[in-house]
Amino acid sequence: MPILNRAAEMQEEVAGWRRHLHSRPELGFDVVETAAFVADKLAAFGCDEVVTGIGRTGVVGLIRGKLGQGRTIGLRADMDALPIGEITGKPYASTRTGKMHACGHDGHTAMLLGAASYLAETRNFAGTVAVIFQPAEEGGGGGREMVKDGLMDRFGIENVFGMHNLPGLPVGNFATRQGPILAATAEFDIKVAGRGGHAAMPQRTLDPIVAASHLVTALQSIVGRNVDPLEAAVVSVTKFHAGDAHNIIPEQAELAGTVRTLKAETAKLAEERLKAVCDGIAATFGVSVDVDLRPNYPVTFNHAPETAFAGDVAAAIAGAALVDRDMPPLMAGEDFSYMLEARPGAFIFLGNGDSAGLHHPAYDFNDEAIPHGVSYWVRLAETALAP
Repeated sequence: MPILNRAAEMQEEVAGWRRHLHSRPELGFDVVETAAFVADKLAAFGCDEVVTGIGRTGVVGLIRGKLGQGRTIGLRADMDALPIGEITGKPYASTRTGKMHACGHDGHTAMLLGAASYLAETRNFAGTVAVIFQPAEEGGGGGREMVKDGLMDRFGIENVFGMHNLPGLPVGNFATRQGPILAATAEFDIKVAGRGGHAAMPQRTLDPIVAASHLVTALQSIVGRNVDPLEAAVVSVTKFHAGDAHNIIPEQAELAGTVRTLKAETAKLAEERLKAVCDGIAATFGVSVDVDLRPNYPVTFNHAPETAFAGDVAAAIAGAALVDRDMPPLMAGEDFSYMLEARPGAFIFLGNGDSAGLHHPAYDFNDEAIPHGVSYWVRLAETALAP
């Protein structure tokens, strides 16, 4: 069952929607224009219900099949952009300084709109499809907020599915896996407080820069010497700020970073060791070290039956050879995890080809992937809700 002819015919129109959204990126929950664009399209397609304001700025469209009553499944796309300056030079590049769709959420939204248009026209299924457009995936927890706002119970959603593009995976290919597919995330901020002074007289100071520098190195031992080599974990320091002058040792240094894990016990170990390392550095250098470690998104965990089903749908479109059903998990985070905690479902990757990486200022969603994504959503809905 290859790409739908209608999906191929829709490519140019859907790409137009995508490029419109690309030129007008919005961040976090402040996706007011994007959500209005989505809601207007869903109403124009003839969705039976269009509900806005779920999880603050989320949108849900309900499409009821013509083949009788049945269960409800959810199909989710994310809408928000990133605080990155775009360097693609494309004619539809971001018109908003310091904001761009550097993760392909414009493509995800456009593809799900394309599928909604098709499904609202044909309605060749029994039951209901809920198309879910989520704000604030990029760190804001929009998925969590939509679930807390009653997404699953209000619309009677029994299973939920998500999709994300993946640079480096050829266009037309899909990849997924059962179990953990994306990591749990946590963020940390560390303040190292010492005693400042003249740079020419370091013996009279408690240098927070030296202590913090040792701390950066020591934190790397958490994964290298505490985590089982067969388990996955990442500890990355991504910010380091101290001082403002050439000849002054400052009073304080500040670090920040992230912890990524695939198991709860590994996350607990990483937290314990991070705090212990900080205590050790404080004692060694005579400084104070304050740690604020905050768990963020949980593991994105694919349920076995739904993952097998999603893989079968992808194989029906792309052919079995172009579907990797056991991809290695990625250490990126994804707040679709909250929806998978609330209902059984699966997350799958769609090839974006040889593009710049996600969250890179030169990234752009590949419009050649649109027919594959639209076809996947349509076939998934029609197959899951077959009478």
